Amino acid sequence: MLRMGKLTDYGIVLMSYLAESTAVHHNAHTLSEAVRVPLPTVRKVLKALSQYGLLDSERGAHGGYSLSKTPRDISIAEVITAIEGPIALTECVSTESHCEQEVHCVVQTNWERINSAVYHALDEVKLSDMLVEQTHVNGVSTIHFYSSVKQSEIVIKQDGGIHG
Repeated sequence: MLRMGKLTDYGIVLMSYLAESTAVHHNAHTLSEAVRVPLPTVRKVLKALSQYGLLDSERGAHGGYSLSKTPRDISIAEVITAIEGPIALTECVSTESHCEQEVHCVVQTNWERINSAVYHALDEVKLSDMLVEQTHVNGVSTIHFYSSVKQSEIVIKQDGGIHG
């Protein structure tokens, strides 16, 4: 099962909450109460997001945390990477690979392609997308991707043939 950790989930929740009111600085205690996540966990997540550069923090009576960029400029891939580290679906696509099979693996290139596709899909979903209520069709909500791939470059395989 492919699943991100709870800290990453909390990070996306916190970032989404901060994205709703970008003009205000929020302290850890207020954020903890607002998103109903324990204060020590909120502090840990805020620290990771700040160290990665996604949050600005200011000390003082009017200080707190705020987004370092607009919600439209922060991708979900960045939030995941800030907390989990680089996105790697298998050992061989990790920067710290220790796989004994790597030198003669016949599927490594395909895993790299799959990992890249997952990363790019997550990179296309912006924090601002997480704020918009999506239209539900048959119980499934839609997220619209704004692909950097030109429509003319898309090739569709259909019935064994290539169309596009």
